[in-house]
Order: sequence, then C-alpha cells, then structure tokens
Amino acid sequence: MKNTRILITGVGGQGTLLTSRILGRVAQMRGMDVKLSEVHGMSQRGGSVVTYVTLGEKVYSPLIEPGQADFMLTFEQLEALRYAHMVAPGGHIIVNTQRISPMPVVTGAAAYPEGILETLAAKPVHIHPVDALAMAMEAGNPKTVNTAMIGALARWMQSDKELFLEAVRTCVPEKTRAVNEKAFLIGWEHP
Repeated sequence: MKNTRILITGVGGQGTLLTSRILGRVAQMRGMDVKLSEVHGMSQRGGSVVTYVTLGEKVYSPLIEPGQADFMLTFEQLEALRYAHMVAPGGHIIVNTQRISPMPVVTGAAAYPEGILETLAAKPVHIHPVDALAMAMEAGNPKTVNTAMIGALARWMQSDKELFLEAVRTCVPEKTRAVNEKAFLIGWEHP
C-alpha cells in the first residue's frame, strides 16, 4: 500500500490542528500507521500553520518533501498559493475560497494577491475550490469550517464517510458534535 501524504495549511485559529488529529484518528481506525507533524508560526496571531499527515502501511516520517503531497487541504487562498509547490503533479488541492488578510495587507504595506485560484489552476494539479465558510454557516457555526473541509477531502479521497464521521465524533467536544457532523456532511456533498 502506497503511503498517502496530506498537507494541511491555514492560519492560526482555523482548526488545522484539530483537522490533523481527525485524519490521524481515521488512519488509526483503519489500522494504518500514521505520523503527524505540526509547524506553528505565529499561529495564535493569525500566522501560517502547516501540518503534515502521512498515513499508510508503514510510515517512517510525517514530513513531506516539495512535490510529494497527494492532497493539500488549505483553509485560506494565500496559504494555498504559498504551499502549492508541495503538491505532486496530479495531486489535489482542496482550497477554501475564504480570504484572511495577513498583517502586511491589513496595515496597507502590501496588497492581497488577485487571481490566486487562476494561478493554482495553471499548475499540473487538480484544484477543488470550496466555500467552507458558507458551508459552516449553513451548518450553524462558522467555527466548523475545518469539518466542512474534511468532508470535502474525504469525498475526494474516496474514503468511507461513516469512518470519517466517527473520527469527527471522537475528536470534537460533545457539545459541538451535532454541528460538526452537519458541517462534515455538507462538505461531503459538495460537488
């Protein structure tokens, strides 16, 4: 069995770390080996956060070299552009269409780049834009962007929906289970 490499990118506070834990739980439930590595920049201040998840029969390292990720789950457009070089040719980028301006844009020192999705589409990868914020709002809580994104990823990975739902249930607080399940299912149904 070939290892599957998933790169998760976003900014602090978007739930990237919970996402990696859910993916790790899915792998464990399947009896797979899994390794996770989290890189926190200024994550508590909206800075870049990158998580590596590698799963398979035997995994020696979670780290993903440039051009080796099978999937990139990215919670913000600029982060997708920043890490697109990590995705293997023919790989998949599931990108939230949400924009979160970094500090240089907020202060007026820089402009948010235009045409990010078009730039990504020119690469030899499959691009799957997802309005995960709208999905989370439909589910009833904007903080469920990550579980909506996991639903979209699970579908593109052609994975077992019920297995993913069980992992979501075991990884989120009990009081948020219902809304997270709903967000996952909305993401799963995304075309």
